[in-house]
Amino acid sequence: MPIIDSDFKPHFRFRNAYIQCVLPTLLRKVESVHYTRQRVHTSDGDFIDLDWSLATENKVPSESLAVICHGLEGSSDRAYMRGMAKAFNIRGIDTVAYNFRGCSGETNWMKKSYSAGATDDIQDVLDAIKRAGNYQSIYLVGFSLGGNLVLKYGGEKGRDIDPHIKGMAAISAPCDLQSSSVELLKLKNFIFSFRFITMLRKKIREKAELYPEMKSIDIKAIKNLKQFDDQITAPLAGYKDAEDYWYKASCIRELDQIVIPAYIINAADDPILGSECYPYQIARSHPFIYLEVPARGGHVGFMHRPNQNEYWHETKTAEFLMRINNDDK
Repeated sequence: MPIIDSDFKPHFRFRNAYIQCVLPTLLRKVESVHYTRQRVHTSDGDFIDLDWSLATENKVPSESLAVICHGLEGSSDRAYMRGMAKAFNIRGIDTVAYNFRGCSGETNWMKKSYSAGATDDIQDVLDAIKRAGNYQSIYLVGFSLGGNLVLKYGGEKGRDIDPHIKGMAAISAPCDLQSSSVELLKLKNFIFSFRFITMLRKKIREKAELYPEMKSIDIKAIKNLKQFDDQITAPLAGYKDAEDYWYKASCIRELDQIVIPAYIINAADDPILGSECYPYQIARSHPFIYLEVPARGGHVGFMHRPNQNEYWHETKTAEFLMRINNDDK
């Protein structure tokens, strides 16, 4: 499909990419989202926690569901997750916030955690959803790492994707993990990298209580995300090293196999995305890939002003997915 001309224009005081990244995280509060937790047991003996938020204003049960996936070291409680859930709920669509392994507030049981390529976990989640309800339309929505995961799942499934899955959306998606990892290693992103590595180190210490052999890992020697992926993520997820993980888990290799509408919103000023994360060439020739690249927006930002109710990307994503579903009827 053609590249979408973006209409996102933040207030001039909030145009800076880092302001867009930081202010929503620090200041945004999303009310009226009430979660009910469901624990899903995975096919390999672990668990995943799902947080449901139903469109309670409906007089009849919703026939549509949005499955929302967070980013690196996120959870269902992040403001961007709650904001997206609320945007769907007020439009009559149920949501389920998918907490990756180890991200729901409890250490997961298996030695491995989540990764950008864990599409088998998405399948376990979708299988559980099908058992739990009778949804005629399911949408997959992902932020950052979760955006890559959603798109990779759609590409891997190709024509075998469940017909109930009508569309997907990815916001601030690192479609090429290698180029995104290079950006994160740069000095300009030190604060983001430091925050991520601090949180990941904490999880390894907690996991070592379940697996004492992991206490031999020199956590303090792991200084950045590449070293973490080399020593932890890649080997536990079945990859040779970080480079192998980044290459095989990147959705950019699967995008051309997607057969349902897929909406990608990646800001041009996103400090975490490398140039390879903007699939212009694929979007121009692919019948199902819709790419929108606002000049501003940062990474999972898209804020006009700090106190607004619904953010631009929430409106655009919900309306896009509802529109393509109505077109399909």
